[in-house]
Amino acid sequence: MILEIAKWVVIIFGIFIIFAGFVMLFAPKKARITLRKAGSSNLINYSEITIRLIPAIALILHADYSKFPIAFSVFGWVMLITSLILYVVPRKIHHKFSMKSADILKPLYFQLISPFAFLFGALIIYTAI
Repeated sequence: MILEIAKWVVIIFGIFIIFAGFVMLFAPKKARITLRKAGSSNLINYSEITIRLIPAIALILHADYSKFPIAFSVFGWVMLITSLILYVVPRKIHHKFSMKSADILKPLYFQLISPFAFLFGALIIYTAI
């Protein structure tokens, strides 16, 4: 039962990545505004980090049943560890980093990298099934 839930969480995560690609392609200014909000308040900061833990754990649990178990496991562990690190990084530093990243990533850049989100989301789904 837990493994089936993990599989579906991974598939939904892939769909989310594809959706993010569409936002980056068709509404790059909205994607940039969203990036600027990362770490902007305690609620947003800790909600974001906690929500990241769900697909990270699902990737780890589903790794042995995926087409690329090592890649899934490594990606899941990287997501998990970076999420746990973000819990101890002061929120203002996290927000400052997201603001600086948003300054660098102009709307055109979001549009240029959006195909990678489509490919990455599709790869996650394909590998999970």
